Amino acid sequence: MGTCDSTMGLSNTLLVMALLLSGAASMKSQAYFNETGELPCHFTNSQNISLDELVVFWQDQNKLVLYELFRGKENPQNVHPKYKGRTSFDKDNWTLKLHNIQIKDKGSYQCFVHFKGPKGLVPMYHMSSDLSVLANFSQPEIMVTSNRTENSGIINLTCSSVQGYPEPKEMYFKLKTENSTTKYDTAMKKSQNNVTELYSVSISLSFSVPEASNVSITCVLQLESMELHSLPYNIETNKVERKESEQNKKRVQYHVPERSDEAQCVNISETTSGDKSTTHF
Repeated sequence: MGTCDSTMGLSNTLLVMALLLSGAASMKSQAYFNETGELPCHFTNSQNISLDELVVFWQDQNKLVLYELFRGKENPQNVHPKYKGRTSFDKDNWTLKLHNIQIKDKGSYQCFVHFKGPKGLVPMYHMSSDLSVLANFSQPEIMVTSNRTENSGIINLTCSSVQGYPEPKEMYFKLKTENSTTKYDTAMKKSQNNVTELYSVSISLSFSVPEASNVSITCVLQLESMELHSLPYNIETNKVERKESEQNKKRVQYHVPERSDEAQCVNISETTSGDKSTTHF
């Protein structure tokens, strides 16, 4: 009779604990794509109850079981196939580690702790956590499109960044001169991979090359909590190279009509022999 009263007393104590603790704790956690996320269960176990007397499990927002520890032993039978082989339980920290995180893993998770009494399971603890998933976008890269004409003074630029999550807020070009900075807003094109759910984004811009010296342009990708910048593209350097190319072309066109076939042969012969003196025709 005393044993029965003792068991009932423990069950009543655990039931009171369940009413006090269930749903009392909630937190947010964050993980990176293809890495490991942590789903905590802040059960203090102040009574030092053995795991052999407990049933611990996690489930997602769709009630699918990720992991179950039944009286100290893992029970894979109740685990949903999408989570099998992807979890490990840290008994010291009461944390479930979810490996190979995918974008589709974001959402709400719950952990449950039950006492396995003689009359069944008695709830002891319940905690919710919201998991968000991030994927780092590549550094934005500026490219000059191939359809640019040499003498138009118009430059066509494209900037792209790939395989990131979540969707960025905006993407723009920033032009800097010695005296000013100008922001060029353009429509951001985006695509999302059907399997990984990662985003790729790009913007394009056509504008007149400014005449100021020391001009550079940068592409900026604005994310939720940070900015990614491309390497600066020096427009003035390309202008100088283009002008030098045009000047060389004019120089050749100017000298060719003045030379006969014989003069050209003489010039080549003298150059081969290393004579740097001026040739008179």
